[in-house]
Amino acid sequence: MAGIMKISAAEIKCDEEVDNNIYRFERAKKEREKEESENMAGLMAGFGHYTHAVVRGIPASLAKEALRTSQAEVDLTRARTEHEAYVEVLRTRLGLEVVELPADESLPDCVFVEDAAVVCGETALITRPGAESRRRETEVMKEALKDLNLNIVEMTDENATLDGGDVLFTGREFFVGLSKRTNQRGAEILADAFKDYAVSTVPVLEGLHLKSFCSMGGPGLIIIGSSEPAQKALKIMQQMSDHRYDKLTVPDDIAANCVYMNLPNKGHVLLHCTAEEFPESVKVFEKLKDHMLIPVSNMEKVKVDGALTCCSVLISKNPNI
Repeated sequence: MAGIMKISAAEIKCDEEVDNNIYRFERAKKEREKEESENMAGLMAGFGHYTHAVVRGIPASLAKEALRTSQAEVDLTRARTEHEAYVEVLRTRLGLEVVELPADESLPDCVFVEDAAVVCGETALITRPGAESRRRETEVMKEALKDLNLNIVEMTDENATLDGGDVLFTGREFFVGLSKRTNQRGAEILADAFKDYAVSTVPVLEGLHLKSFCSMGGPGLIIIGSSEPAQKALKIMQQMSDHRYDKLTVPDDIAANCVYMNLPNKGHVLLHCTAEEFPESVKVFEKLKDHMLIPVSNMEKVKVDGALTCCSVLISKNPNI
């Protein structure tokens, strides 16, 4: 009988208890994961469902005084015509309730309302734009969002800067670009304002904002430019995230900035650049067979670093809010 170990009843009972504990732990873990998955599915089900849009008029001062990296001359009349067409798509074709704020000649960049606020659910974070000349843009935005009965959080820390153009919300989490206009403290305050979501930071090596080369094209779909800085940023986002994203790569970085919505009776909607601006990128968008594709011209505002998402703050407002 040498070499055969005798195992006592007490040891057997102990092993059974360990097995039961492991089973209970694994079961609890699976139940937790299932609950988290269901919660995320609920959040994702509403991704892109918007009811309201806040926009603002173009001041004459935009043509000469707006901040820019290009020295191209802006055709003010054409810029206003393009913007009116953009607003009309939101209001008439897509049926959103549009809140139009008046242009302010003392704020040449004020049409780019996205930088003044980040709205998610019923919470609106009033930002502290990175360019000092743009800080007063938040005042009228705050009042408009108050009138929509959103919960207002203000970024009052003087060490923080945040432009909404650096904030990519995927429906699952936030990515915040660390750029010339947005810093770490700004990202931290955003994370504090939207505690239900993970927040990761991404260095913006080139371009004005994170969304100068990317945007969402649908649930789990990131549209990304093909440049090396854009692809590096995407790689960082993929590494930082616990979620898997599909990607749609377009040849032109700025063409990657699109406006995605998921609307009743319309389904997936994508506002994107025109073939006149970026013909090769438009060919890529045409592969999205399940989307309503709406080309919107942005030839003038792009000269002052404006993109499609820059020109509206989209809001999903429940009837009971």
